[in-house]
Amino acid sequence: MKNIILIAAPAAGKGTEALKIKEEYNIPHISTGDLLRNATKEDTELAKEITELIKNGKLVSDEIVLELLKSRILEQDCVNGYILDGFPRNVEQAIAYDKILDELNKDIGIVIVLDIDKEIAKSRISGRCSCPKCGKVYNVNREELKPKKDGICDDCSTTLKFRDDDNPNVYDERYNTYLEKTEPLISYYDKKGIVYHVDSNENPEKTHEQVVKILGDIND
Repeated sequence: MKNIILIAAPAAGKGTEALKIKEEYNIPHISTGDLLRNATKEDTELAKEITELIKNGKLVSDEIVLELLKSRILEQDCVNGYILDGFPRNVEQAIAYDKILDELNKDIGIVIVLDIDKEIAKSRISGRCSCPKCGKVYNVNREELKPKKDGICDDCSTTLKFRDDDNPNVYDERYNTYLEKTEPLISYYDKKGIVYHVDSNENPEKTHEQVVKILGDIND
């Protein structure tokens, strides 16, 4: 199985698709948010530094994130591939990530871009929520994505959380940030010939069908 970098605009379904790939192919889903949260639970100087930065509302440096990511992809469960979610966010981070892969003699794998119309994505976000424990994503405004029990994760019974920035009023700003910072990644990776596009305008099932076909063609 190839390593996978997922790139998508806000509310395109990246978190949902990452979990579907994880479950079907039994490879770990690595998000930078989870890396940072897990690091704060350790009794190390780095953990204390990260905790202090987060507590004070400051950004954690790329150097720290890269150090955590490097340690994570060296773990045994990543030997047969992994899904990278939320990193890299810009070309500078992508270049730094390339250097780590070269150092570790690891293949970059492929990049899957979830394409979505801005207005469709914007209409989805008001009902989106997720499980803070296992990361599963739901949407209370879409029948196929509702939790079985209101406000409770189907898989681990944890109370679901809504993100403060998941509302139409701030979506335009988030989308513009994506265009400015993240979209250039597509051009960067396209030059390497590893980019695959998926139409995520319909529903999670249709999105996943396309991803499965891509992975099947590549791994045959």
